[in-house]
Amino acid sequence: MIDIKVPNVGESVTEVTVAIWMKQVGDAVKKDDPIVELETDKAAQELVSPEDGVLAEILVAEGENAEVGVVIAKLKPGKVENGAKTAPAPEIKTETPKDATTKEPMPAAKRVIAEKGLDANTITGTGKGGRITKGDALKAEKPAPAGATSPTAPRLTEAREERVRMSRLRQTIARRLKDAQNTAAMLTTYNEVDMTEIMEMRKKYKQVFIDKHDVKLGFMSFFIKACVTALKDVPSVNAEIDGTDIIYKNFYDMSVAVGTEKGLVVPVLRDADQLSMAGIEKGLGALAKKARDGDLSMDEMSGGTFTLSNGGVYGSLMSSPILNPPQSGILGMHKIEKRAVVINDEIVIRPMMYLALSYDHRIVDGKGAVTFLVRVKECLEDPERMLLEL
Repeated sequence: MIDIKVPNVGESVTEVTVAIWMKQVGDAVKKDDPIVELETDKAAQELVSPEDGVLAEILVAEGENAEVGVVIAKLKPGKVENGAKTAPAPEIKTETPKDATTKEPMPAAKRVIAEKGLDANTITGTGKGGRITKGDALKAEKPAPAGATSPTAPRLTEAREERVRMSRLRQTIARRLKDAQNTAAMLTTYNEVDMTEIMEMRKKYKQVFIDKHDVKLGFMSFFIKACVTALKDVPSVNAEIDGTDIIYKNFYDMSVAVGTEKGLVVPVLRDADQLSMAGIEKGLGALAKKARDGDLSMDEMSGGTFTLSNGGVYGSLMSSPILNPPQSGILGMHKIEKRAVVINDEIVIRPMMYLALSYDHRIVDGKGAVTFLVRVKECLEDPERMLLEL
C-alpha cells in the first residue's frame, strides 16, 4: 500500500481541511489523477495520485481537519485498465453509456450536485475539457419525479433556508478582513481619471501588440505601471508596520484581487517594476488561470507590497476597498462610464473612472495618500510620459 499524506502546502501552514474526495474507495486512478481537494487558510489545492492503482482506504472524512504529514488515504498500486472501477467486483460498471458524460465535475460543482440531488450525466459541462463547473450545476434542474403531472407544479418540499459550512478559505477571508478593520486606521481618498488616452492607445496598438507578444494589451498593465511609479514617489504606501518599526520595501510585488467560485484570492505579481507591459499581461494571465483552476500555491499569494482590486469588472461605480494586511495601501478600480466633464472651459463627453485609495493612516499621511492618487491619475491620463519615465 502507498500512504497518501497531507503535503507541505506552504510556510506556517500546519493543518488542512479535507474539502471533497474526488475518488471513492474502490475507484481506479491513474498517476496524477486528482484524488482529493484540500483547503488551507488561503487556498484550495488538489492532491493527485502518485501512481496507478486503486483507492483502497479513506482515513479522513470530508470536512475533517488533518495535520501536514498525516496519512489520509491508502492506495493499492497496480495497472489500471481504461480507468474503470476495479473493486468490489459486483458493483463495478464496466461500460459507460455513450450518451453519458465522462468528464469529472469540478470540486465546487460536486457539492452543488450532491446538495441538489442532480445527475452529473445530464449536465453539460462548459469548463476546461468539458468539466462541469459550479455554474453549470447551479443552472441545472433536478429531474421531475416519475408520475409528475406538470413541470410547473409547485414544489412544497423545497427548503426556505439552507445551512452550509463555511469553507476554510471563506472563514479566513472573513477573519482577515475584520482584522484589517480592527487594526488599521483605515481611510479612503477618491479621484477620477480620464481613460481616453489609454483607450486610444489600446485601440491603436491592439493587433500589433498581440502579433508581437501573443497576449492582449489590457487595462491592468497600465494601472500596475502607474502604481509602481506612484509608489516610488510615495514610499510610505509601499511600506508596512511591524510593532514600533516601519519597514520600507524597495521592491514592488503587486497583489491583484481575483474573484473565484471559492471566494476572493489575491495572487502576487513579483517585481512588477522590472516587467514590460507584455510581461505584466502574461504574468497576470497565468495567475488568473491558476486562481480559476484552484492551482495557486501559498507562495504565489504571499508577500505582496500593494494591492489592486478591480470592482469595475462587476459593474461597480464606486467603493471603498479594505486593506490587505500587512500592506498599507490598496487601489480600487471601477467601471468606466462616459460622463460630461469640463476641459478648457468646454463640456465634453469622456470615458471616466473613479479611483479609490484606501490606506493605513498610521503610516500614510493624508498628503501622501492624495499625492499618490494624483500621481496615478497623471500617469494614466498621459501614459506616454509614464512609459518613457518622464
